[in-house]
Amino acid sequence: MTVSRIEIAPEVADDLERILDHLLQFEIVDARARLGDIFTAIDVLENNPLIGRIVRADLRELVIGRGARGYVALYKYVAELDTVFVLAVRGHKEAGAIAT
Repeated sequence: MTVSRIEIAPEVADDLERILDHLLQFEIVDARARLGDIFTAIDVLENNPLIGRIVRADLRELVIGRGARGYVALYKYVAELDTVFVLAVRGHKEAGAIAT
């Protein structure tokens, strides 16, 4: 069984930095572990690239966690390349800001 390749857009680094800054600002003890949880969830896309909710014909959202620990990763799966392109990561409260 082959696994899909995952490519992270450079802009996602800004998203993760913003998330980490927010967590540290509010003195969340496990801030770095939460970032690890985001990457662990994204890794699921290697074996299940179509698991996310369709938001547009070519874009999907992967829901990660819930509540205050909730995030959404916007991604595109290109079957011809067997590659998942992660385009953005947002907190649930700001997920509406992801372009659809």
